[in-house]
Amino acid sequence: MCQVGEDYGEPAPGEPSPAPRPSREQKCVKCKEAQPVVVIRAGDAFCRDCFKAFYVHKFRAMLGKNRLIFPGEKGLSQDSAKRLRFVPGVIFVDEAAAFGKSLEERSKTLAEVKPILQATGLPWHVVALEEVFSLPPSVLRCSAQEPAGSEGAYKAAVDSFLQQQHVLGAGGGPGPTQGKEQPPQPRLDPQSLARPPAAAQTEALSQLFCSVRTLTAKEELLQTLRTHLILHMARAHGYSKVMTGDSCTRLAIKLMTNLALGRGAFLAWDTGFSDERHGDVVVVRPMRDHTLKEVAFYNRLFSVPSVFTPAVDTKAPEKASIHRLMEAFILRLQTQFPSTVSTVYRTSEKLVKAPRDGPAASDSSPCCLLCMCALDVDAADSATAFGAQTSSRLSQMQSPTPLTETRTPPGPCCSSGVGRVQGCGQGACRREDPQACIEEQLCYSCRVNMKDLPSLDLLPPYILAEAQLRTQRAWVLQEIRECLIEDSDDEAGQS
Repeated sequence: MCQVGEDYGEPAPGEPSPAPRPSREQKCVKCKEAQPVVVIRAGDAFCRDCFKAFYVHKFRAMLGKNRLIFPGEKGLSQDSAKRLRFVPGVIFVDEAAAFGKSLEERSKTLAEVKPILQATGLPWHVVALEEVFSLPPSVLRCSAQEPAGSEGAYKAAVDSFLQQQHVLGAGGGPGPTQGKEQPPQPRLDPQSLARPPAAAQTEALSQLFCSVRTLTAKEELLQTLRTHLILHMARAHGYSKVMTGDSCTRLAIKLMTNLALGRGAFLAWDTGFSDERHGDVVVVRPMRDHTLKEVAFYNRLFSVPSVFTPAVDTKAPEKASIHRLMEAFILRLQTQFPSTVSTVYRTSEKLVKAPRDGPAASDSSPCCLLCMCALDVDAADSATAFGAQTSSRLSQMQSPTPLTETRTPPGPCCSSGVGRVQGCGQGACRREDPQACIEEQLCYSCRVNMKDLPSLDLLPPYILAEAQLRTQRAWVLQEIRECLIEDSDDEAGQS
């Protein structure tokens, strides 16, 4: 039977015209000499060498334009090019335990990953996601961030670095920028890499993800735990920057997804070039100008070794989660309108990192317990719908019997039963619902996701311990404020 839109007939109305293929007479748009091998956009046909130069230039231009990474600085990345002025490292996070993979399957994947990491010649680290159950609570605290260097300081650092490399080159030995000298090998214990994670931690991680009801909440929880683990590894090994491989296409999908998840206030941090929410460790995205098509062509043309591992949404239907639905929507729209991804991406570049209120920019401002962004929830007396829900929930949790004059809580402290950690013993939380102490320390998006978790006791201990510590600190501060004597207006004017 005849098919609509076949080659012998005209394209069906409404269908996009096929992209033009490079002919034998067409030459590379860059050098005008070689035969093109890849077409990035309509009319942009590149040869092999020009495409590589174009691809690498995008990466270097993004780093040079922002001037965030200084020469000689350590950065933790998933992949790094040669002849860089900073000292990169590579990390691989084994997340197979969250998907129910067996120990044999995980060992097989690690056996394929380790030779690739060793071939880079860079310091590399392999960690399992189960290690989040042994993280300290300090990973959720925003450390002091060093002041950003000025443009003159960056130029001075570059000049000093180039002068140092010139001296090393004049001395007869090749410098690191010449690509001859291999970086120092990673100072890791081979026994620690070969030893599998504890069975109790693997079981706890599997139980945590199996208890989550929706795939959307699973993907958000996985991303949160992965970020905390990488942040801890960066601090433990002295890295001040963490580079991720988020492409332009992925960031466009992430922007629309976060809008649907209620994270509109944090889009500048979630999709921008740099993310300074953690303080001493900054997350940068140097590949945010590359599209998925460019990355796929580069890996194919230059035989970049890859290991394919299943994700939490592998083989999931299109409407299984908000992430999958938004990804299918953007990619389908991109096939019909090629400027979709670039339009959404350019919109994210215009977002400005500004706090919601002036005082929120201070170091003492509360931040979310999971994503570590500033709390964007309204108070109980707010006129918004979320404020009305918060006020209704608090009124239901209030005890019918008033507190005595000795300020004794009506029941046992909720912190004593949360996460099997030591209770505060001081009445730091006076609510009957033990989850309220944790929920009030989450932003709107994280609160919605945690509703799909039946019990917060399944969270890693470092999250529960930090929640208890924040609750105690807030209670102590409230007690101190009640004991202070405020000056009257007349006394304040006379002073």
